[in-house]
Amino acid sequence: MARKKGQNRSGSRKKPLGKYKSGLEADAAKLLRSSGLDFDYEGVEFELMPAFRYDGEYHKFTPKSKTLVNRTGKKQFSINYTPDFVAKDGSWIIETKGYVHQRHDFPMRWKLFMNFLQSKEEDKPMLFICRNKSQVAEAIEIIKNNDKSKQSS
Repeated sequence: MARKKGQNRSGSRKKPLGKYKSGLEADAAKLLRSSGLDFDYEGVEFELMPAFRYDGEYHKFTPKSKTLVNRTGKKQFSINYTPDFVAKDGSWIIETKGYVHQRHDFPMRWKLFMNFLQSKEEDKPMLFICRNKSQVAEAIEIIKNNDKSKQSS
C-alpha cells in the first residue's frame, strides 16, 4: 500500500518544521520568540580548528577504496560548529539535542567549542544544552534572570 505524501512508515503525518531540523528546535524557537529574546537561528559559525596539511606520511581507508589510500600532503578540512540559537548580542547560546547517538561526534565538537570560547579574551556567553522543551524554558528563565541582575548592578 502506498503512503500518502508526508506520512512516515507508521502512517502518522510528520509535522512541518519549516527551516528547523527538529521538533525540539521549532519548539525552542517559539519559546524564544514568545519570551522576547532576540536570537539568530544557525546564523553564526565558529571555526574550532583551521584546515591544515599533515607533513608526515598519512594513509587512510576511504569508502570508495577497499585498500588504504595515500593521503600524504592532502588538505585536512577545518572543524566548524554552528550552534542552534545565539543571542543577537552574543550573551548566550542554546544548543538543542534531543537524543545524541553513541557514535555521534557532538560531545567532542561541544568540548572543542567550549575550549575555543575559553581561549578568547572576550566575555564568555552562557551555554545551554537542552534536551527537551522544559529545559529550553528553564534556560530562558536563567537568561532573563541574568539580564535582570545585570540591569540592577
